[in-house]
Amino acid sequence: MAQFDDQGRPVGDTSRPVSSARVPGTANSFDFNRPTAISLLYLSSCVLGVTALIGLVLAYVWRGETQAVAAWETSHFTYLIRTFWIGLAGAMVSVLLMIVLIGFVLIIGVAVWVIVRCVLSLVSAQKQEPMADALTWWV
Repeated sequence: MAQFDDQGRPVGDTSRPVSSARVPGTANSFDFNRPTAISLLYLSSCVLGVTALIGLVLAYVWRGETQAVAAWETSHFTYLIRTFWIGLAGAMVSVLLMIVLIGFVLIIGVAVWVIVRCVLSLVSAQKQEPMADALTWWV
């Protein structure tokens, strides 16, 4: 039978918890830190286009803040800046090679490469761990 308070509002069952709120820093929480924001901007540029430039500017600005940047974030900024420039170079080469039709395949490869690097940065940023090798050309 339903129970009501003195103003006629239904009262829930107090014998079990109402919600399982997440505690910040637990395995189930999402930490919206600076490298995460840049990675999400890069990924959203697949749809919106210009957000990658915003992410690049933020990466350069935040990397320049020496006092406010955690050590693990610096490696992410370097990794994401290199992801932008190498991805842009790869896209330009792909467009040029579209004349001989291999560019169509290459542009897909470049897009997959950028997406994989962004996802790897997201995963590592959620753990607040530095990138293993921020200067790599690979993933």
